[in-house]
Amino acid sequence: MPWTRRYWLKRWPAWSAALGGGVAASTGNSALAAAPGASPAPSERMPGDPPEHRIVYQLNQAGAEHLEHILNSVGAMIGRYQDNVAIAVVAFGPGIHLLARQPRRPVPEALRQRARGQARDYGVRFIACGNTMKTLRWTAADMVDYAQVEEVGAAVLMELQEQGWAYIAW
Repeated sequence: MPWTRRYWLKRWPAWSAALGGGVAASTGNSALAAAPGASPAPSERMPGDPPEHRIVYQLNQAGAEHLEHILNSVGAMIGRYQDNVAIAVVAFGPGIHLLARQPRRPVPEALRQRARGQARDYGVRFIACGNTMKTLRWTAADMVDYAQVEEVGAAVLMELQEQGWAYIAW
């Protein structure tokens, strides 16, 4: 079993409540304990079970605002579903610059670090389109270490949808 940050964060509220602590108990604010829509009811999942939710994002624009929207949404999904969601981001066209070691379009370093952290800490899959890479004359060596290169990014989007993944595009 992987002892990831996500694993421990998911279990923290239960341990804290069992010990009589927690944010709500320590502050006396019961509204924090049961904020509507804060997270879904716990399921019957056991540690190590596959996530019940799967979502794939299309990333095909390089603008900082667009990149930020996608990464914010990824973060919101992690916050809501914790380790009960599998997330993939398929980057092609101008969006692939987020995954380049030396992007040819401006990509804020803060967003590059956020993507790296989401991949490292939460297992978010960042998939680079091989066709776009060929157009740019890039190889796998030109991509960040956490990028997974697939021959056709659009095919990955289609295949994940066929497997029941929810598809999000801006």
